[in-house]
Amino acid sequence: MLDASGFDLENTIMGTLGIEITEYTPEKVVATMPVTPKTHQPFGLLHGGVSVVIAETVASAGSYQFIDAAKQRAVGLEINANHIRSVSEGFVKAIGTPVHIGRRTIVWDIRIYNAAEKLVCISRCTMSVIDI
Repeated sequence: MLDASGFDLENTIMGTLGIEITEYTPEKVVATMPVTPKTHQPFGLLHGGVSVVIAETVASAGSYQFIDAAKQRAVGLEINANHIRSVSEGFVKAIGTPVHIGRRTIVWDIRIYNAAEKLVCISRCTMSVIDI
């Protein structure tokens, strides 16, 4: 099963966590993910590592718009996340915008919001563009 951007959902972490890319342009990539016990840490809240997963998914998928996929890959080089608010149910929406698009690195700002559109997490992800 492929999502709107053409990425495989079923056989990746995207399928495992229910991440779906809903907007895919060079200016912005948006993904949603349900918050369920599958994404919780032991105390019933969205696991911070899962927030990092959706953030890097947005940055990684979005970076393919700026590379020659026949000759290059975009891979995570560095990511950080500040967890602002907890979430225990519903869904989250990650909105990524490119901050820097270079020949060898692409830097993304990713903001994750809850269903009430309150900020949950701020992440920055640097992608490395490598030759294959």
